[in-house]
Amino acid sequence: MADAQGLHVDELLTLVPSDPESWMFHTPNLDLVGLQAEAWGRPHRRVPVPAPGATGEEGALADALAGARGGTIVAGAIASSYQYTRLLRVAGRLGCRVYAPLWGKTGARVVEQEVGAGLDIRFVHLAAEGLPAEWLGERLDAERLRDLAAQAGGPRAFHPAGEGGEFETLVVDAPFFRARIVLDDTETEWRSGVGRLTVRRAHLEPKRRDGPTGRL
Repeated sequence: MADAQGLHVDELLTLVPSDPESWMFHTPNLDLVGLQAEAWGRPHRRVPVPAPGATGEEGALADALAGARGGTIVAGAIASSYQYTRLLRVAGRLGCRVYAPLWGKTGARVVEQEVGAGLDIRFVHLAAEGLPAEWLGERLDAERLRDLAAQAGGPRAFHPAGEGGEFETLVVDAPFFRARIVLDDTETEWRSGVGRLTVRRAHLEPKRRDGPTGRL
């Protein structure tokens, strides 16, 4: 979105937390961000977060963003005040502007726009009661979007964009990608009602002219 609005993206930054249950950073399938960056044609930088907890994670974020002093940081936060306030605090110390185009928007509308824009989004983590196990690895398309909206607004309501960790996704193709990500080898694990799909091996495949196929 930022790139389409004329804000050039210099690099993609991935913070790799030591805590798999980090509240601050995304954790599933972080190795795939490198392929996403290559498909998009953008540089990518991985920064480990050695110390768990709020203090250690915020410190690692500050170190990772030190080179952006005075610049603009683009974030995809929608409704997590925990993440957003910490990012604003770090950015303020560095004199950086934070651009979060999705912040405060309705979760259902954000997901609807992503699907409508042609992103090939796959479910890789399910942690909300009512989300069926067979969704792991499936594409979040218009049909799944209707099912998700029904579940999110049901008796056990949750954030329709998964902002509370109810589900996590992986983008394997987008209109601005030069190639699509093919998942060659995946592993599914269920534990205490939580499912996770881990990608063990993947590769980039040149895109067909007619766009995403929707296949894994």
